[in-house]
Amino acid sequence: MRHFTVRHATRYSYARPATFGAHRLMIRPRDSHDLRLVDAELTLSPPGTTRWMHDVFGNSIALVEFDQPGTELFIESTLHLDSYGLPRQAVAIAPEAQTYPFVYSAADRSDLGRLVERHYPDPQGLVDAWAKRFFPGDPMPTFDLLSNLNSAIKNEFAYNARYEEGTQSPIETLEKMSGTCRDFALLFIEAVRSLGFGARFITGYLYDPALDGAQGGIQGAGATHAWADVYLPGAGWVEYDPTNGLIAGDNLIRIAVTRDPSQAIPISGSFTAAPSDYLGMTVEVTVTSGQPVPPEEHQVEAAADAPVETTAQGVNTDPAVEELPEPVVEPVAIQEQIEIQNDAQNSNAPAEPEKAPATPPAAKPEKLPA
Repeated sequence: MRHFTVRHATRYSYARPATFGAHRLMIRPRDSHDLRLVDAELTLSPPGTTRWMHDVFGNSIALVEFDQPGTELFIESTLHLDSYGLPRQAVAIAPEAQTYPFVYSAADRSDLGRLVERHYPDPQGLVDAWAKRFFPGDPMPTFDLLSNLNSAIKNEFAYNARYEEGTQSPIETLEKMSGTCRDFALLFIEAVRSLGFGARFITGYLYDPALDGAQGGIQGAGATHAWADVYLPGAGWVEYDPTNGLIAGDNLIRIAVTRDPSQAIPISGSFTAAPSDYLGMTVEVTVTSGQPVPPEEHQVEAAADAPVETTAQGVNTDPAVEELPEPVVEPVAIQEQIEIQNDAQNSNAPAEPEKAPATPPAAKPEKLPA
């Protein structure tokens, strides 16, 4: 078991006060046997009214209505979590599914629904052909098949920072032999779906000991991260991170699961302002591991660490926010793209110094529901 503290802070800046529309936040994990949510806080500036719901996938979603305009919109989520990794010997696949090929039961196939279906065009069968190279035709262990496919993406594809919004299609990733964590997760999902597996997309965070003062270093850490889930009878949903070749690692911190990457946006919403008033967005994500902190202690720490400034170090400026047309007569949506956060924070290019934005209004952390 590992204890993690995740801080995810997003700041939107404006030259003059902007009016903020409703925002949708996908930032809180569901408590489970493998991921225990010890405590959670949500800080909003300007203040807002928060309503919680579950989406169609069962993810925890916060819907926020902001009470007043401002020159900054600041959203900070702080999570304290206990993560329990799943060792290989615990992946207890049912006897009838231990050897591939196998067929899901009628009930499982009905419940998996579109999670078994391909979602992206593949007219020349490129994804099919790539996936089938891991299955020469003779029956083989199901675990080995998925493990080999997962490792191949890690070993054969180049992880490259990309600043365009969206996710590459699986065909694009195959043609370029490069991508980001979202691209690799989607390729893996479509490849295993072509082999008949049910799979889904996961958004969350990745702990890297190298960013926490230890040795090592893995791709996609220090930001939001993306990986895949595959349903195996008997074992249930098993996580695969093709970016790093990980399987059910205890450093994968799941926040939400969706059918497609387009449904996994941590923060989305709208604002009304003149196009020239929007100054940009910065994102800071830190994931640290250590001993659990008593709730009363980290409540005090959260108040002391209320947002005051953001320095250039560890801050990601998202260059893919859509430019707003002239004039603005309707609220214009802005989205915090997961892959942009991830790519910019893992880029090897030197960062230009940034001036810390003005101090936002004092914000009181709000306790997230248990």
